[in-house]
Amino acid sequence: MSVITISRGTYSGGKTLAECLSYKLGFRCVGREEIVQRAAARGIREQDLRAALDQPPSAMGTFNHRKYIYLALIQAALTEEVKEGRVIYHGLGGHLLLKGGIGVLRLRIIAPLEYRIRMAQQQLRLSRPEVIAHIQKMDEERRKWTRYLYGLDWEDPSLYDLIINLEYIDIDQACRLVAGMTREAYFEFSPEARAILRDLALASRVKAELAVNPFTSNLEVEVEAAGGAVTIKGSFFEQADEVRRVVSAIPGVAEIALEDLAPTG
Repeated sequence: MSVITISRGTYSGGKTLAECLSYKLGFRCVGREEIVQRAAARGIREQDLRAALDQPPSAMGTFNHRKYIYLALIQAALTEEVKEGRVIYHGLGGHLLLKGGIGVLRLRIIAPLEYRIRMAQQQLRLSRPEVIAHIQKMDEERRKWTRYLYGLDWEDPSLYDLIINLEYIDIDQACRLVAGMTREAYFEFSPEARAILRDLALASRVKAELAVNPFTSNLEVEVEAAGGAVTIKGSFFEQADEVRRVVSAIPGVAEIALEDLAPTG
């Protein structure tokens, strides 16, 4: 098994399930904080990276270029963290940042409101009305974040391989169920699965390097990688040479192709 991603609402038991699976399977358990710290090593403040994950788009819907940079760094940090497999990630957007495919099991955990209220009150020490308002606010922000960045509904079941409702199934039962699924051949960490994750990690690193390099940080591009061959799509006609220079210095890049070039302005 390569990677398990766990998506859940606030105080729905996702972290507890991740820790149970980590113990049972011997996988590393990785949350948002580890990814933020890795991304912050590129010189970005941790609080700014957290805000990029937490704060939904503005009511005007204006996409902030700085947020593009932060998300590029976060995706690069996440893919680098999981590319060798045997990892459980329980942070926001893991199923979208990593995408689905061979060797990746995308879980969605849901829980009744009363369960979530009880869990939140134990940690936050707030009144019942305050806890309910907090849960609703966090859920709405996550919903907006996913819809704006990906044009997807956070609760769309087609985004997940398995959805577990904790209304009648407890964490231990859910843990045993998921652990059993990881033994299926489809989720084995095969050479193909390893190659897919490494390609995604390389593409994400290229995007991040372009985002932080002062000569290319104004660009917004899409990057694909396959066995060291990197394809970069975007409008950067006047900066094509700089793009090639930055990307050619990245370990693992063997070929560079620039597509859809168009004059800026």
